[in-house]
Amino acid sequence: MSCAEIAQLRRADLARLEALLRANQLPVDDCAEQAHRFCAIYRDDQLIAAGAIEAAGQFGLLRSVVVREDCRGMGLARNITAHLLQQAREEGRLAIYLLTETAEAYFAALGFSLIPRSDVPPALTRTRQFSSLCPDSASCMCLQLRCD
Repeated sequence: MSCAEIAQLRRADLARLEALLRANQLPVDDCAEQAHRFCAIYRDDQLIAAGAIEAAGQFGLLRSVVVREDCRGMGLARNITAHLLQQAREEGRLAIYLLTETAEAYFAALGFSLIPRSDVPPALTRTRQFSSLCPDSASCMCLQLRCD
């Protein structure tokens, strides 16, 4: 498989995903229950990038977009994010939210806007990412997909 192909994360790669997230100081506590939502990019059968959108009603939470350090600068995070946003559009999601401590400028360049946490729909604030896994200091951002 070429490194540009995005595939569903293989269940057998859950430990690799968790190691990649830990290496990048991202939460891993709910990975097992969310593994089916992760997309991945593999190179030579090695997991080099991943990301997911956790569904919550009409909204989604972009989470855990990560690229192995030696594979950065190749557009992999952008490719995974675009893929996930397209899936969200096809599923009819109204907006995608995210929390970040380090990538605010990156996601702003992709069209996400900073918002107060108080503006996040309740369905998302009940996710483990919002309620306990991501610190209160994380920036909250939103990308509107549809106006309903």
